[in-house]
Amino acid sequence: MATTTRQKAAARRNIKRARTVQSRRAHGARIRKMSHGLSTRQQNRMPTQMFAFARKRKEPINDARHVRNAVARFDQVEGVTNAERDRAWRRIREAARRFGVKIEARGWRTLMKGGKTGRRTHRR
Repeated sequence: MATTTRQKAAARRNIKRARTVQSRRAHGARIRKMSHGLSTRQQNRMPTQMFAFARKRKEPINDARHVRNAVARFDQVEGVTNAERDRAWRRIREAARRFGVKIEARGWRTLMKGGKTGRRTHRR
């Protein structure tokens, strides 16, 4: 896929901003992170039980926002067995109850529409 001139210009702007912020932080400026997600350090310190896929430490489920994200990205997790998906779905449902998140899907198999797992069914 070829990149457009607009994409290249946006990438240059993003790199320039990142370098500016990094330089300012290095010189003592206190600049807040733009992301509201977990840092790598925070993820590494989380207990294994706080992840939907505990063995792979994928899909953190430590608050309502992460639970919704875990449901949305469930079909994108690669390299896990159906038994691991069953355990992950149980953890996600338990966390959803704990944080008051309503899940419409009956089970994880209804979420497997495609994604990276290659379970997509082509109908033509």
